[in-house]
Amino acid sequence: MMYQAYQTQSDLMGPIRFLAGLARQTLTGPLINGYGHAGLRHLAAAYELVERAGLSHGRPDFGLRTVEVGNREVQVIEEKVAVLPFGTLLRFKKDVDIAQPRVLVVAPLSGHFATLLVNTVKTILPDHDVYITDWHNARDVPLSAGPFAFDDYVEHVIKFLEIMGPGSHLVAVCQPCVQALVAAAVMAQNRNPAAPASMTLMAGPIDCRINPTKVNELATSKPISWFEKNLIATVPKGFAGSGRKVYPGFIQLTAFVSMNVNRHVKAHLDLYNALAEGDDEKAEATKSFYDEYFAVLDLDAEFYLQTVKYVFQDYLLPKGELTYRGQPIDFKAIRKTALLTVEGERDDICSIGQTMAAQDICSGLRPHKKRHHMQAGVGHYGVFSGRKWAGQVYPIVRNHILSSD
Repeated sequence: MMYQAYQTQSDLMGPIRFLAGLARQTLTGPLINGYGHAGLRHLAAAYELVERAGLSHGRPDFGLRTVEVGNREVQVIEEKVAVLPFGTLLRFKKDVDIAQPRVLVVAPLSGHFATLLVNTVKTILPDHDVYITDWHNARDVPLSAGPFAFDDYVEHVIKFLEIMGPGSHLVAVCQPCVQALVAAAVMAQNRNPAAPASMTLMAGPIDCRINPTKVNELATSKPISWFEKNLIATVPKGFAGSGRKVYPGFIQLTAFVSMNVNRHVKAHLDLYNALAEGDDEKAEATKSFYDEYFAVLDLDAEFYLQTVKYVFQDYLLPKGELTYRGQPIDFKAIRKTALLTVEGERDDICSIGQTMAAQDICSGLRPHKKRHHMQAGVGHYGVFSGRKWAGQVYPIVRNHILSSD
């Protein structure tokens, strides 16, 4: 009923948003032609906010058409290397003559599409042959594809690395740091030749017992049965995944927004003012951010519930109790995959110490193959996006990959 109620409300809002868009377009003509006054601009801004008052459930475009490599601009083509029911191995293919280190960017599966990492990819792309885990919206995956659980995520990472071939590198951002670490350990245990040459874990919940955040406290405040009863919904009719149990993306987005309500309210007030005052550059930057932020995807219920229980409630990985396909995982088996962990000083989602815990867990690695970096002055998103990511964090990541290639 919860999902059906949301969809009904969304469908009812559709015509209102459409009419607001028409009104905004009608007013835009006079504004462009130069005979609009302040009142007209404010009215157009109000209509645009109404027009934008909704969520998207399709993956936005990465928008990476070209990239500067060396002293020339080269074309970028999105290549679907492998397509599985729940995810695609997407390559940002470049027209370059030199071989570059192959990097798999492991994107979060936490309510947003992989395009949330577009800034991460854009920064890495000039120096590397970049692939990404492009996760599909669970509401678009038919029941015949079966469920998608914690181990299935790990299996996807392993399969993608095998397709990319030996010598590839892993860069995991946020939630999938856990699955990336598991994948590296399983591949090391099995002496898989495609085991990654290096692994970079950025702002991920390896050990949530350390400096718990509001996110961690929420996860431990209720039993897993509460999450299953109150947060899991059934995809309604009209979608390919009709009947599938999911954790809806609109619920996850609501949780994210509630953590910083004032900031988001202020951002939209600033957007209104920018539109009304004709500050197109500022308005476009805000709209681009929220076009991505308000594009949500649903998670298969089994994956969501297992992640909450395994990672945020039972701490199976740091306690040495996590298994893969029913078999124990030996993290000491990781002896060749160089490790870099990165944290943000002001991260209120994955606090200081939670990612660095991987350094002790990977006890089979010699000291020269392990490195940790704490980036001063950034929150969660600043670890992998923005000026400090590009200017201070990325050079460390690049050198880590280069020294391990």
